[in-house]
Amino acid sequence: MAECLLNVFYSSSSVIGIPLGETKPLVPVAKLQQKEIYCSPLVNGGVVNHPQPESESESDEEDTDSQESVAVEPAVITPSRIPEAPAKLPRSPGQEGPQGDPLSGNSSLWCTSRDQAVKLRMAETGPGSEAPMTIHQMFLKTVKIYGDLPAVASKKEGQWVTLTWREYYQQCRAAAKSFLKLGLERYHGVGILGFNSPEWFISDIGCILAGGFAAGIYTTNSPEACQYVADNCEANVLVVENHKQLLKILQIKEQLPHLKAIVQYKDELQQKLPNLYTWAEFMKLGEEVSDERLDAVVDSQRANQCCTLIYTSGTTGNPKGVMLSHDNITWTSNAVGAMTSLQHGVECVVSYLPLSHVAAQINDMWICMRFAGATYFADPDALKGSLGTTLKEVRPTSFLGVPRVWEKMQEKMKAIGAKSSGMKKRVANWAKSIGLQASYSAMNGENVVPWGFMLANNLVFKKVRWALGLDRCKNCLTGAAPITKETLEYFMSLSLPLYELYGMSESTGPHTISWENNFKIMSCGKVVVGCQTKLDKPDEDGNGEICFWGRHVFMGYLNEPEKTEEALDQEGWLHSGDLGKRDKDNFLFITGRIKELIITAGGENIPPVPIEDAVKAEIAIISNAMLLGDKMKFLSMMLTLKCIVDDNGEPTDELTPEAVAFCHQRGITATKASEIIASKEPAIYKAIQEGIEHVNAKATSNAQRVQKWVILDRDFSISGGELGESVIKENASKQNH
Repeated sequence: MAECLLNVFYSSSSVIGIPLGETKPLVPVAKLQQKEIYCSPLVNGGVVNHPQPESESESDEEDTDSQESVAVEPAVITPSRIPEAPAKLPRSPGQEGPQGDPLSGNSSLWCTSRDQAVKLRMAETGPGSEAPMTIHQMFLKTVKIYGDLPAVASKKEGQWVTLTWREYYQQCRAAAKSFLKLGLERYHGVGILGFNSPEWFISDIGCILAGGFAAGIYTTNSPEACQYVADNCEANVLVVENHKQLLKILQIKEQLPHLKAIVQYKDELQQKLPNLYTWAEFMKLGEEVSDERLDAVVDSQRANQCCTLIYTSGTTGNPKGVMLSHDNITWTSNAVGAMTSLQHGVECVVSYLPLSHVAAQINDMWICMRFAGATYFADPDALKGSLGTTLKEVRPTSFLGVPRVWEKMQEKMKAIGAKSSGMKKRVANWAKSIGLQASYSAMNGENVVPWGFMLANNLVFKKVRWALGLDRCKNCLTGAAPITKETLEYFMSLSLPLYELYGMSESTGPHTISWENNFKIMSCGKVVVGCQTKLDKPDEDGNGEICFWGRHVFMGYLNEPEKTEEALDQEGWLHSGDLGKRDKDNFLFITGRIKELIITAGGENIPPVPIEDAVKAEIAIISNAMLLGDKMKFLSMMLTLKCIVDDNGEPTDELTPEAVAFCHQRGITATKASEIIASKEPAIYKAIQEGIEHVNAKATSNAQRVQKWVILDRDFSISGGELGESVIKENASKQNH
């Protein structure tokens, strides 16, 4: 798309039906990505309008009070300054009253029982010392100030339908009453299995208000995987999207002793069964439940008690239920939004990533609640092509994409550019070279505007942003997995830098973040203000295990004290298992995983990720590279070629346009990976060998040189068995290389 825009910029006043807007004077390089921001969008049919607010300062003045204004005393709060090395604290909940009654006191930083509370990691002053809040307190504060602004919106028969914050709050209360009517018990779960929607949000929040644990379940889970999560959280109610997801639950419902009801929130029921309800039926169930009964449950909740379970796993074993407290969510949402200068009543996002994952929950639901942003739900086929349409209609102020989303945008734009004429390609390359210089200048704080940037920005980059639906987007975010330098520089060349995040489920999502004027290429940013990073056991190059400290650190794994003690050390630091280092400006760089270290037969420790990344960066046709060499005399590598991925996420045999171009540059007409592999195409194999040799030339020792390599028949995938589904899911919160 970018190259297409570059080809027509000199004559077009609109691009693919999107008006280009007015040309405005060039802003300083440090402000290149700052867009005009308006009040929360209103809806007019299928198009989202963004009118200018009457008073831009009004909302800011109304929200100058801190969290303290509505906070109440948590079950147990013992403030302590966050020291460089936190003082040792009790490692187990101990005997703090019957069944861990939070009101009887708890001096531990962690727990694994559903009805216990923890000691909050509060600082005495400054960031981290803010008074705790429950979910309900944060919600109610937003409703009181911004009740008439849009909160959530979804498409119904092609038209956007919105709920204001006041309507949204009322529906969450109605859902909470219905859960109570169905018999939801305190500290029991409500499992939610379906694609993002207002009903998903309302079920989640309604469950929390009713005293339960919200537990998202991945839509791709098998019936057996659904059964494990529902049983582990002792779910009383399961909320499913449609008949397809309902069938999974019907297969395993007899194995769920705590299950009392099932709710289907989309489509008509294909069969009527006992304790199975449509969404409309469910929302009416609680009409007879009094406000006083619900308020009593809400008022009994404390900020240091669990409210949400995020199910995450490593490469083996059953999922672990990450217990997040009210304070984990409310404090993190406030800290991240304040650090990135979000504006109350202004922001809007598009929700499309799995809500069973912490990244989407924090971004789409909780930060928007804290800052009165609007969440627009994409269609279920978002990742199959409709996401672009949604972005152009909504024009979000922030957009979170996993690396694959950005890569697909890049691939489509480059494919169009590859069909352009020689002159048009030269124009495109010129503009992108200017954009890359400007982005690096802004990143380095130089504020040097390259010659020609005004022309490239006004005639090209603005049109690209309009065409992508990102013209108002202040924060184009990427996280959940590693992203290549090539992709980062591609978007920098379009004057649309991507800001990397890093964290994990156990840190309530983000631990480090990048934002405008505070980013470095290949770095995952700076630590969230009020939190701390420790590099444990650093080597001579400064690489150590990344450890977290702060109010974002989770309570523990539900019913798993041993695994909790593996994650949290004696001083309360959360160990990520990732290796990293910091530069002089305190930007964090991920360098590998502890468990991935290769120990050769000669006893040398070799981190594989830097070598794998170097090979992929050096050889444009390579998609994945996996280093082998544990207990071996030398290193070998398995390689895959860049191939087109189908709508189901499966790699095909067809080479990507970039891979085809790589072949054409060497006089090869192959369009399929099998054609190259079957004949061991000499020109391609020679190019790969030369790339390997270039990487080897930079190796710090002979032991780190790749001696042999092989090209596999197809790229890595979940269905092929090369990638585990659990690894993919964990990657959405942890840069699991």
